Amino acid sequence: WPGGQCAVRAVTRSFSEKSQHYGLKKRGRLSYDQDTVKESSDLKRTQQHGALPGADSDWKRRRCGVPDFPSKMGNSIHHQAQRFVLFGGRWEKIDLTYKILRTPWQMNLDKVRQVFKEALQIWSDVTPLTFSEVTSGRADIIIDFTRYWHGDNLPFDGPGGILAHAFFPKTYREGDIHFDYDEAWTLGNNMGTDLLQVAAHEFGHVLGLQHSLEPGAIMSPFYTFSYPLQLSEDDRKGIQYLYGPKPLDKDTHREIEPDACRTDFDAVSMIRGELFFFKSGYVWRIREGRLQAGYPALASRHWKGIPDNIDAAFEDKSGNIWFFQGDSYWVFDAERQITGPDSLQRLGLPVSHIQAALMWGEDKTQKVYFFKRGSYWRFIPEENRVDSAHARNMANWRGIPHDIDAAFQDRYGFAHFLKGNQYWKFDPVEVKALEGYPRYIGMDFFDCSSSIYK
Repeated sequence: WPGGQCAVRAVTRSFSEKSQHYGLKKRGRLSYDQDTVKESSDLKRTQQHGALPGADSDWKRRRCGVPDFPSKMGNSIHHQAQRFVLFGGRWEKIDLTYKILRTPWQMNLDKVRQVFKEALQIWSDVTPLTFSEVTSGRADIIIDFTRYWHGDNLPFDGPGGILAHAFFPKTYREGDIHFDYDEAWTLGNNMGTDLLQVAAHEFGHVLGLQHSLEPGAIMSPFYTFSYPLQLSEDDRKGIQYLYGPKPLDKDTHREIEPDACRTDFDAVSMIRGELFFFKSGYVWRIREGRLQAGYPALASRHWKGIPDNIDAAFEDKSGNIWFFQGDSYWVFDAERQITGPDSLQRLGLPVSHIQAALMWGEDKTQKVYFFKRGSYWRFIPEENRVDSAHARNMANWRGIPHDIDAAFQDRYGFAHFLKGNQYWKFDPVEVKALEGYPRYIGMDFFDCSSSIYK
């Protein structure tokens, strides 16, 4: 992954030694002399990886191609339980540019751009660093997908083994990141090698971080699939040691927890038989008509990785939960992310920023509907597409306002449509809004006083 190229590190239980690397993979063209395990005070010896206990399994593991430099070549920070390792260089500026030269065959350019943007954001979220993509001219960070020998004396080895490598600041190829084109690159699943995980690691290298000694850290040399992508405490301390923490904006403050009695809602959905209301990163959970203790809570407590301000949400027949924001969507199995962010265009939707999603009907007749500004589309989850890109008119939903905020179906089969602080209840038999609506959301769902709405 990081600067130069990641070599395989074998680990033993009770002794350490220095070993000659006769290749990072199967063919073994490169040779690095580096520490591979900790040494005990009374036992030092030299031998090849093949003789190390348990080395066979470690040797086959996918990993970064940047060498694990010994401490004499880097700066290992151990005080206060910090285990990140610095190479010694850092960028002398915080506004960096990057350019993508080629992409893997499994993904188009737009998808790759989205992946790299997200991978860079995990570092910019905790530092003053900013990253801007350029498509021509010079760039600080150059990203490419290459095969075997490609001009830097650090050849790739085909599928598996070395996945990528990068070059540290203030080295002869600073800012270069190379990915092995022959890997089975995927996104959001463990069917191949997740590009987002690897990209985040390599970006750590070009920013100045070596491999972390902390298991589970993004900067750990060995590849692991873990969603949602997030920095470990060790990763954060390492990058902030180099660039400092993200400065606080004096003109902004953390958004105040919304008041359910006085707010509108971003989305509402029945999930596992319970009703969830979403607003500005918070969620309210109602079970059998009662707000559960501990709510509202941050939505990320249940679904790590979804954006703060979602546009819509629904649970499909198989129990998967879909979240929408802007031109993207995410899918979760319970609290485990399956995919996302993916483009709404993959679903055949000709619009972005949908206002509501409704799973409506009974059993085999259930359909999903997407709504936006007086129009709606019918979605078929089994086919992962809308049945037609042509919008239908909201006039078919008699008595329902055309510009809604959210929608859901209750356990009795009635659809509810929300707008502002009110909601309408829709009769599936008469196919129109019930008499006596709209009513106030706060009064009926959160026991708010009627005096608030006078």
